Amino acid sequence: MATGENKTMETAADVAAYLDTVEPAERQADGRIVAALMARLSGEPPRLWGPSIIGFGRYHYRYDSGREGDMCRIGFAPRKTELVFYLAGLDDADVMALGRHRRGKGCLYVKRLADIDMGALEALIVQSLAHMDGLYPR
Repeated sequence: MATGENKTMETAADVAAYLDTVEPAERQADGRIVAALMARLSGEPPRLWGPSIIGFGRYHYRYDSGREGDMCRIGFAPRKTELVFYLAGLDDADVMALGRHRRGKGCLYVKRLADIDMGALEALIVQSLAHMDGLYPR
């Protein structure tokens, strides 16, 4: 990888095969549910970005510094301890209806789908897609 090149790039890896490797089994099942939900809402097929982010759609960004690249419009990673959602344009008030979660910079963390309101998650995904469409029209 060249210096300054993005680490997280779209790959040709098979998403279903990747999900087959996810542990524990509950996280694997949750990952399949989220992948189907995001595909339905985005109208985009799942793609593996880097080794573990399942992304939907793509956009090209360019920072004032000159750095630029491509990234998925929305995505998630089924990590061993929790699901990590990559959704943009959300604030604390937006995620209150979700249920048990925590937030990081640009990420939303959920231990299991059973802990959250799936209708609220769907609304957050739709909101994030609309935010991204406003910033980076398709």
